[in-house]
Amino acid sequence: MTYSVKEMFLTLQGEGAQSGRAAVFLRFSGCNLWTGREQDRETAACRFCDTDFVGTDGVGGGKFKTADLLADAVLEKWPGGGKPYVVCTGGEPLLQLDAPLIDALHQRGFEVAVETNGSLPVPDSIDWICVSPKGATPLKQTFGDELKLVFPQAEPEADPERFAGLDFTHFYLQPKDIPSRPEQALEHTRMTEKYCLSHPRWKLSVQTHKLVGFP
Repeated sequence: MTYSVKEMFLTLQGEGAQSGRAAVFLRFSGCNLWTGREQDRETAACRFCDTDFVGTDGVGGGKFKTADLLADAVLEKWPGGGKPYVVCTGGEPLLQLDAPLIDALHQRGFEVAVETNGSLPVPDSIDWICVSPKGATPLKQTFGDELKLVFPQAEPEADPERFAGLDFTHFYLQPKDIPSRPEQALEHTRMTEKYCLSHPRWKLSVQTHKLVGFP
């Protein structure tokens, strides 16, 4: 298959249990919960996404005709040393991330992580699974390493306690960011703090990359 990649870059993971770890971020184009076009936001299954995943025009983006070509491009971003780590994200990466690409990345020494909305099953060969449920969308991936829930969400199906009994190692609440409305974003942070204090299964996930200013 041909893989459509919005962008690809070396950075530090800014969220969750792997926060601070060097990683190649491989952002695939496209999503199954929103087109990425503002005119479609209000009718989308996910209405609060703040990520540009449309097209292939980002840094390191493009179309890659084979898994080996894309895996080679990922390897070129790694500076050497340590355990190579790639985070496959989107949009929704599982629309494109498949076993041949995972195998090609493993062959080049990478530990492969995925950040998914959970509406599609994750291939067995993935090394690290982070699921971020969105609204009322049914969850197909009910186990993994991290469940990271953006909070609060309007839909009752996104109540944190609906997920608290699932088979994940880490449970994170991440305050819903609204870049155009910082006061409301701060209110969400306070709400998340209060919820974590009263429901200790959950940990606060802060988007440190936004705080310190890296991609």
